[in-house]
Amino acid sequence: MTMLDLLLTGARVRTFDPARPWAEAVGVLGGRIAYVGPASEAPDARDTRHLGGNLVTPGIIDSHNHLLLGFDPDAVSLEGAETLTQVRTRIARLAEERPDLDWVCAENAVYSIVENRRPQASDLEGLTDRPIFVTTYDQHSVWLNHAALSALGITAGADIAWGNPEYDRDGRPTGWVTDFYTSAMTSDGLAALQRDIPMYSPERRYKKLLGSLEMATRSGITTIVEPQVPIAEIDLFGKALREGKLSSRVIAALFHPVDSAPEFRQDLRTAVDDGPKSDRLRFGPIKLYADDVIEPHTAWMLEDYANRPGHRGHPSVPVGELSRIVTELDRLGFQTHTHATGDGGIRLALDAVEDAQRTNGTRNRRHGIVHVECLDPADLPRFAELGITAAMQPRHASPDLIEGTWMDNVGEHRWDRAWRVRSLMESGAHVALSSDWQVGEMDPLVGMYSALTRAGLDGGSAWTPGEIITLDQALAGYTREGAWAWHAEDSLGVISVGAQADLVAWSADLYQLDPAGLLDQQAELTIVGGEIVHDVHATDTALLGQTRIDVAAKTLNHGHSCSGHSHS
Repeated sequence: MTMLDLLLTGARVRTFDPARPWAEAVGVLGGRIAYVGPASEAPDARDTRHLGGNLVTPGIIDSHNHLLLGFDPDAVSLEGAETLTQVRTRIARLAEERPDLDWVCAENAVYSIVENRRPQASDLEGLTDRPIFVTTYDQHSVWLNHAALSALGITAGADIAWGNPEYDRDGRPTGWVTDFYTSAMTSDGLAALQRDIPMYSPERRYKKLLGSLEMATRSGITTIVEPQVPIAEIDLFGKALREGKLSSRVIAALFHPVDSAPEFRQDLRTAVDDGPKSDRLRFGPIKLYADDVIEPHTAWMLEDYANRPGHRGHPSVPVGELSRIVTELDRLGFQTHTHATGDGGIRLALDAVEDAQRTNGTRNRRHGIVHVECLDPADLPRFAELGITAAMQPRHASPDLIEGTWMDNVGEHRWDRAWRVRSLMESGAHVALSSDWQVGEMDPLVGMYSALTRAGLDGGSAWTPGEIITLDQALAGYTREGAWAWHAEDSLGVISVGAQADLVAWSADLYQLDPAGLLDQQAELTIVGGEIVHDVHATDTALLGQTRIDVAAKTLNHGHSCSGHSHS
């Protein structure tokens, strides 16, 4: 046999190939897998890595990862700040240290900072005379101080294109803005943000994109689905491609505001057909919203919120309109990726796909519904019946993240509907697991731990343990199922001869560890198309460059900064 480019040997190789589930060695030639089998029979290779019994799996496919929401070095992270005092201290420190900033920006605020009410502009009083702009951890709400309200004209009654300001009984803005991310990524919303808020400039957005890509590569993620790209920001990804910065494959879903004119759907078709084309980058899925999120009571529920009688939230579009949008997108050949968290929103999304299939006669479009947080039992079998992917985030179900907000809003009588990962898998549905970075930690090992425990990272008591899954199921959700979701099951998410050589070598045999042990491990090698894009043992980027197998004239950015963790 021809000499291999790369051989990983002495490993436990979980292939997810039914014909050969396990192996000891994997060989790579020309960017594809050329050998899978016993170590003793493996051909020679120009580069051989002896892995000492550690686990090798297909590369992780993160099916919902907001690359454009990476950490901003000119903003302060409120991760771990659970009280108003802690929040004020961090924002005040940034304001003091950075007098050059026109706006003081913060990220990752939790909803429960102020007990029994939402944060208000007055809570930020006295920190600085400059405008303060704070996003919540899920990007669905914004918190402004009085200076920001004035600068944006909200105090004078002006509307903003990127959200819905809340007002008190006297008609004064409180400083809280809902429906942020559904509005911010519209053409008008993004233009207004880029005009007014420095954090949303193209330059800072591009830096976030590159930082997120570097983190993904270090985490063993070889394919990333960026779920919400405005047409206006397509070229940020084209720029990364041209500059050789796409160290992982990217599938970019274009955002379709639900109130767009019908002509916009043809604009999407043109953008995809004329957009960059590469094995590292493709555009095509379309992001939609069926509802908002449960924490601020804006997701659509079939019954009243437990702690807000008479209120069920709202769908993102009038009933029936989502079906018309999905049907037309389906007819145009698009795959949809629809956000739905409340049981009402999930039913709306399921109905839309069913209507599209009935009208167009399509059966294998593989539309997806993302989050699926509160699922009515009557709707559970419909995912398998309709061939819909459930794109879910195990970390979101951790009790340390949702106590006091999600759990109280939904009510204990509906907790058995929460993140039904195991039930969906057992029903025959395709469940593709993901991080929802930056809403949740990007590291897939955190997601695996959460899937195996339904507990917080501190090891506290499990919540809804009936939905716990095994490590093998979790790995399948991050590999094989992710590949199926994006019509790539023959080339990605599997270790078999002829498949793309997208691989990750872990720092241990993960199958021999208890769940807590997963949190101490890391990806030691990340390989994309046969190219080693991350090597934890490389002492510098020059050494790493010597180990590349098929650089294909790419210049990759191999950052080594530590990944951060945020609330899910």
